[in-house]
Amino acid sequence: MSDAKTPVPARPAATVLLVRDGDHGLEVFMVVRHREIEFAGGALVFPGGRVEEDDKTLAGPDPLDAFRIAGIRETFEECGVLLARPKGGGPVVDATRLLGIEALHRTRVAKGEQPLSAMLAEEGLEPAADAMVHFAHWITPASRSKRFDTQFFLAAAPPDQVAVHDGHESEDSVWIRPLQAIEEANAGQRRLVFATRKVLEKLGRAATVAQALATARTARVVTVMPEMLRTEQGWRLHIPAEADYGGSVFEMLDAPAI
Repeated sequence: MSDAKTPVPARPAATVLLVRDGDHGLEVFMVVRHREIEFAGGALVFPGGRVEEDDKTLAGPDPLDAFRIAGIRETFEECGVLLARPKGGGPVVDATRLLGIEALHRTRVAKGEQPLSAMLAEEGLEPAADAMVHFAHWITPASRSKRFDTQFFLAAAPPDQVAVHDGHESEDSVWIRPLQAIEEANAGQRRLVFATRKVLEKLGRAATVAQALATARTARVVTVMPEMLRTEQGWRLHIPAEADYGGSVFEMLDAPAI
């Protein structure tokens, strides 16, 4: 009889790489998770969270649409940026319109007191799902007790909306160049989980938002579920080389979770 445990199911989740062109190159919005949160507490991460049932009601036929809606909702909850437009088309809501929406709805949506679908209907809006470009897919290793099946999306930050952390799930936030975040983690100034580090490395290849979006739209997304691998140098993390993260075997510089 085998003693192997059945892996805990991975919860569907979405993460958003909100990007803008800064003075010294592409920048991504990141938050510091509250240190008392069980999963990746204190780590520098992208806004995101699990897919909820209401997200599915707004989804189109694409299997990734529910993840896109979850990412839009989590971005609104965690940093006050709303990727939504008037029903029927048009630009994403501007900062003036967003102020009123945020005052009325952000806290209620974040607390689960009001579904995103109800908020959008009340405001005459629809999610800008087309603004969410698929970038990566990571699944927490099967050995972990808390697991997520996470789709990563790239989105250009609306130029007149201001991203601010929520003060609950996250305790700080920063616009930062991807490679700068990695350098600061290497210097012990930041904490990154493995998936975040690899996604930052890939994002850091782009010099501008336009370049990042264009590359992501044509790239093949390969699912990654890191596995422990014993080598002559000790334990390493193994991921598929075809996922295009610069190799397949890596040192465990960070926590292996995602």
